Amino acid sequence: MERNDSRVARKDDSSRIDYGIIFPVLMLAIIGLASIYVAATHDTSATSVFRQVFSQLIWYLLGVGIVVVLMQFDADQLWWLAPIAYGAGIVLLILVLFLYSRSYAANTGAKSWFAFGGFTFQPSEVMKPAYILMMARVITVYNHRVKNRTIQSDWRLIGTMALWTLPIPILLLLQHDFGTMLVFIAIFIGLVVVSGVTWRILIPSFVGMVVLGSTTLMLVALPWGQALLQKIGFESYQFARVDNWLHPSSDTTNSGYQLWQSMKAIGSGQLFGKGFNVSNVNVPVRESDMIFSVIGENFGFIGSIVLIGLYFLLIYKILQVIFDTKNEFYAYVATGVIMMILFHVFENIGMNIGLLPLTGIPLPFVSAGGSALIGNMIGIGLIMSMRYHYYSYSKASIEENADF
Repeated sequence: MERNDSRVARKDDSSRIDYGIIFPVLMLAIIGLASIYVAATHDTSATSVFRQVFSQLIWYLLGVGIVVVLMQFDADQLWWLAPIAYGAGIVLLILVLFLYSRSYAANTGAKSWFAFGGFTFQPSEVMKPAYILMMARVITVYNHRVKNRTIQSDWRLIGTMALWTLPIPILLLLQHDFGTMLVFIAIFIGLVVVSGVTWRILIPSFVGMVVLGSTTLMLVALPWGQALLQKIGFESYQFARVDNWLHPSSDTTNSGYQLWQSMKAIGSGQLFGKGFNVSNVNVPVRESDMIFSVIGENFGFIGSIVLIGLYFLLIYKILQVIFDTKNEFYAYVATGVIMMILFHVFENIGMNIGLLPLTGIPLPFVSAGGSALIGNMIGIGLIMSMRYHYYSYSKASIEENADF
């Protein structure tokens, strides 16, 4: 009898694991390892193909361990963890301003990396899931405190969210990491949209963002505009990236070389690609930021569509978890994770094919690099914990923990 009870318990534990989430992440990891192998094999500056692939595999295994640990956290524990993770992330973003890697700063222009011997780490990547947790808690508490929503109360909610968000873009601007700052802005916008804010605020805000974006592009295109933007923190290399995006064929041997080569590699793959490990076009940094160029060249349009399909499957399965758990706090956490993944995919693929400026945003679960992978795996761990525990967060628990 005890054996049967034990067997049933193990079966119940197994049924609480969402294999629908695991499958697309596993397939993306396999694609990532294969693409890194191709990039390293054809990179004349690579010291060791085995070392690069093995290093990424270790990061994947570490990420799996983090997912397993996070699955043990229920809603109450994640709620309690949110301000601690947020505070720790802010501390790391401050510390990196003083302890950043000088060599990485010289190569990338960003003061956003710790370096300890051969180990490097970007704290802003783990700040993303910490920020998502904190914003989910802020919105949930506000919604339970304010029963009758008005335009004024919606503006107060946005203001509260903005106050918690503001330190992050300030610290990222000091690090000269504009690309990562855009990710946090995307997460913020996504959470505002699903927080219940009225359309009478959302539509004018959307129009305002379009006007702001158009005005910024106009300023980048004009000498006096660039001088004005430099005074508020923009760098000359950022202007060059926008110029190359607007005119990709104007400078194909200097600052526009990376984008031009990426477009050539993807285009040369045509419908079915050249085949695995066939690479005739040199693309700088293709193992990380430009990894999509490897997929496009090797597997063509069909392979690229399969990759994008895996991301859509992952997003669909996350949405399914939201509807199944029917938990407000979880719903905001999952929305933040979706926005984080979607923005990375949209920006990375967009910049590889010339639709968007280069920003140094990696492709989730595919690009080489431990920091970004760990940040994304933390997001997956949060989603897996929702399915694993699968219960509604009580109002009493929210009110009990509402003082923050």
